[in-house]
Amino acid sequence: MKRHLLIGFSLFFLVLLFPQRTIAQALPEQKSEKSKQVKISKAADDLSKSLNENDESKIAQNYERLANEFLNNGDNAKAEEYFKRALNSYTKLKLTEDKTRVTRSLAKTQENQKNFDSAIKNYEVAGSLAKDISEEKINLNDANRLKNQSNPESQKGYVDSNIELLKKEKKSQEVTDAYVQKAQNSLELKDKKVAIESYKKALVYAKDKPESVIKIKNEIAKVYAEDNQFDKAVTINEKLLAEAKTNKDYNTEIKQLQSLASLYFQKSEAEKAISSLKQAYDLSFQKGNSAEAKKSLSSLIKYYKTKGEDKESMALYEQFFENFEKLIHSDTTLIDAKTFQITEDKIRQLEKEKTLKDELISKKNTFNYFLIGSVILLLLLFTFISKALYSIRIKNKEIALQSLRREMNPHFIFNSLNSVNQFISENKELEANKYLTSYSNLMRNMMENSNKDFISLDKEVEQLKKYLDLEHLRFEDKFDFEIIVDDSLDAERVFVPNMIIQPHLENSIWHGLRYLDQKGFLSLRFDFKNGKIIVTIDDNGIGLTKSRELKTTNQKIYESRGLNNTKERIDLLNELYKKNISFNISEKEGAEKGTIVEIVFPLIDKI
Repeated sequence: MKRHLLIGFSLFFLVLLFPQRTIAQALPEQKSEKSKQVKISKAADDLSKSLNENDESKIAQNYERLANEFLNNGDNAKAEEYFKRALNSYTKLKLTEDKTRVTRSLAKTQENQKNFDSAIKNYEVAGSLAKDISEEKINLNDANRLKNQSNPESQKGYVDSNIELLKKEKKSQEVTDAYVQKAQNSLELKDKKVAIESYKKALVYAKDKPESVIKIKNEIAKVYAEDNQFDKAVTINEKLLAEAKTNKDYNTEIKQLQSLASLYFQKSEAEKAISSLKQAYDLSFQKGNSAEAKKSLSSLIKYYKTKGEDKESMALYEQFFENFEKLIHSDTTLIDAKTFQITEDKIRQLEKEKTLKDELISKKNTFNYFLIGSVILLLLLFTFISKALYSIRIKNKEIALQSLRREMNPHFIFNSLNSVNQFISENKELEANKYLTSYSNLMRNMMENSNKDFISLDKEVEQLKKYLDLEHLRFEDKFDFEIIVDDSLDAERVFVPNMIIQPHLENSIWHGLRYLDQKGFLSLRFDFKNGKIIVTIDDNGIGLTKSRELKTTNQKIYESRGLNNTKERIDLLNELYKKNISFNISEKEGAEKGTIVEIVFPLIDKI
C-alpha cells in the first residue's frame, strides 16, 4: 500500500511540476483559450511559409503577429523574443514607422517582466524614431515613468499626460493600459478610491475586449478585498462566474471559483471556500486542465493540513490518483505545447536556412557590386581617356588652325615689303613712307588678332579696308574698290571668321585686276539673308581661266596652296565651332569677265 502511494505521489508531483505557462496555452471546449492557441499556431504556420519564401516583408509582419499573440496570451518572454526578431527584419527593410511600433511593444513586454532598464532604453528609442510629436512624447513619458519607480508621486504626472495624449490619438487599448497604470500608481500612493475610479475608466475603453474586462474587474475585486470590503469583492466575482457559465468560458469559471474561495477564506467562511475549491477542482478535471486542477488541489490540501484533517487530504489524493490517467489524456495543452514546439523547431531551421541564403545573396551582391563598380570604373576611365583624346584632338586642331593662319602672313609680308622696295627703287620716298605707315598699322591690327579665330565685323572691315588701301596705293591705276555692310547687321556685336576674306581679296587683285589694261573694280559686300551672313567678293578682272594661263609655275603652286589653306581652315572652324561655314569661287559667264567669291556662315553674336 505504501509503495502504491509513493508511486502515486511521484506521479502527482510530476503533474504539479508541469510549467504553468506551457500547460495553460489551450483548453478543450474553452473557446477563448482554444482560440488563442489556434491564433498562435496559425501565426507560426504563416511565419514558416514566409521564411520558406524568404519574403522579408512578410517575415517581419508574421514575427510581429506571433509576438502579439504571445503577449495576448500572457507569455511575455516569448513575445519579447519574437518582437526582437520582427525589429531586426523591419530594420533591414528600413521601415521606420514599423520599427517605432515594434520597439514600443518590445518595451512593454520588458516592463511586464520587470526588466526596467531595457524597457526604458526601448521606450527612449521608440521616442527618437517617432515622426509624430505626440507619439514621441508618449514614449518618453513611459521612459520617465519607469525611471521614477521609487517615486510614485512623480510617476503620476507622466501617466496622466499619456492618458490625455492617447485619448487624442484614439488608441483605446493603450488608454486602457494607461488607466490600469494610473490605478496601480494610486495603490502605491495608498489612494484606493482613485485606483478603483481608474480601473472603472479602463473598463470603458476595454469594453470590446472581454478578456481585458475580466482582468480589470478581478483587479477591482482585489482592491475591495484589500480594503476589507469583501462583500463587494464577492459580488464582482460572482457576476464574473455567472457570465463565465453563460458563455461556457470554463477557464474563467475555474479562476473565479478559486478567487471566491480565497475571499471566503478571508471572510472566515471556510465551508463556502472549500465548496468553491472543490467545484474548481472538479471542473478542472472534467475539462482536462491539469494546471488549474493542481492549483485547486494544492489549496485544498493546504487547508486540510492546517486543520489536521489528513483523512480528507488522503481522500482527495486518492481521487486524483484514480483520475490521473484520464486527466493526462484529456489535457490537450500538452499535445498543443508539443505541436507548437515542433513548429518552432521548424521555424528555427528555416531561420538558419534563411541566414545561409542571405549570406549567399550578400556574397553574390558583393561580387555583383564589385563587377558593376569595375565596369563603372572602366567606363569612367574610358570617358576620361576619351575626353583627354578629344581635348588633345581639339587642341591639335586649334594649333593647326593657328599654323594655317600664320602661314598666310609671310606671303603678305613679303608682298608688302616688295612694294616698299619698289617705291624706293622708283625714288618715290613719299609713297614709300605713306605705305610703311599704313602697313605698320595694318600689321599691328593683324598681330593683335592673330590668336583669334573670330573677330567682330567692324574690326574685320577696318582691317580689310586698310589692306585694300595699301594695295590701292601700290596699284593705283589698276582698280577702285568699295565695302558695303548690310544696315541690319550690328558690326560691333556680330563676329566673322578671322583671315578668311583677305586671301581672296589678294587673289582678286594680284591674279585678276592687275592684268587689266583699264582700271578695274573690286566690290566687297556683307549681306544678311535668312539668318545667314553672305560675304561676296566681286571683281571684273581677267577671270580664272585667263589668270591660270598667265601664271608661272610658282604662282600656280602658291594659289593652289592658298585655296587649300582656306579650305582647311574652314573645315577646322566647322569642326571646332560647328558653324557650317562654306565658300565658293566661280567665274563670271558671258561677255562680262571676272571672278565671284561667296563665303556663307550663320549669324554669330557670341563665341
